[in-house]
Formats: sequence, C-alpha cells, structure tokens
Amino acid sequence: MKQEIEIELKNLVTEEEFKELTSAFSITDDSYTKQTNYYFDTDTFTLKEKGCALRIRQKKDTYTFTLKRPHKDGLMESHENLSEENALRLINGDSVTSSDMLQFLEETFGIESGQLCCLGSLVTTRAEQTYKSGLLVFDHSVYLGTEDFELEFEVSERKQGEKEFWHLLETYDIPQRKTANKIERFFNRRLT
Repeated sequence: MKQEIEIELKNLVTEEEFKELTSAFSITDDSYTKQTNYYFDTDTFTLKEKGCALRIRQKKDTYTFTLKRPHKDGLMESHENLSEENALRLINGDSVTSSDMLQFLEETFGIESGQLCCLGSLVTTRAEQTYKSGLLVFDHSVYLGTEDFELEFEVSERKQGEKEFWHLLETYDIPQRKTANKIERFFNRRLT
C-alpha cells in the first residue's frame, strides 16, 4: 500500500461564493471531473471512534481503497488500488479473496472484512488548479439528499498554506468557516 501525509485546508462556501471563485479562477464546466466516494465502517462505527475514515473512491474506471488516520501533521493516508470486480464486491457487502487494506484493518484494528459495511456514497464534481504553494480544489458534493460547496487547499507545509489560503478567502470576502471533512459531513447527515 502507498502511504502519504495529507495536509488539507478546507472551507465550506455558499453556492454564490463558489460561482464567484470559479469565475475568478476561470474554471469552466469542462474543468470538472466526477468522483464517487463509498464510505465504510462497522455497524458500531469502530473506525469513526478512532478518528479514522475508510472509503473506496471511483474516478472513471479506477477504484482506490483509502484509509485516513490521524497524524500529527494532518492525516496519514494509506491507498490500495482495487479491480472493479473487487471494489463492487466490497460495496455490495461481499468478500474479496485478498486485499492489503483488509489485512491491515484486521492486524491494526481487529476488524475483519465481514464486519465492514458500505454506509452510502457521496458524489463530487471537482476542479483543481495550482495556486501559490499548493493545489486549490473546487468541490460540489451531493449526498443523502443534500449538497454543499467546498474550497480545499492541499499543501505540503501547513503554516505557509494557511497564510495563503486565509488571504485568498479574505480577498474574496469569504468568512472562515469551521469545516468538517467530507466523511464527517456525510456521517453527520446520516445520523440526523
């Protein structure tokens, strides 16, 4: 499995703010790609309780199994590429013959593959653009009968990234909003 530390700064924006930003950054309809996140946990939310998130992300014909865990600098992400067959088996609650991720979950958290269930999906249309020291991401997400608009800034160094991101928000008169990540928003919506 591939591992990396993810440092993301996030801010929910209104639809109007989103349109203003995408216009300012020359984001067109052709700039967007679609991705679907399928979220997993046990029926007792074992991973959520440990501050972890597990998903399969489908982008076009690729499926990536990702575990996000707390890390002092952000989140530690572990990734495994899946075949379409294995991804769909997991999404449908069936077992797969082998998976490094499933083996890791069992060894690290004592979670057997049969304990995992797909809790639902979140569909995002996303545009990305290089900005200052990082990658600026424009996300429109739809899930569980709701939608939201989010601006993310993916950086390799938090302090510089925060300075640049907060300045961008200030430039466009967008208030800093405490923003949970997508899976937290998904869970909050699911549990209400």
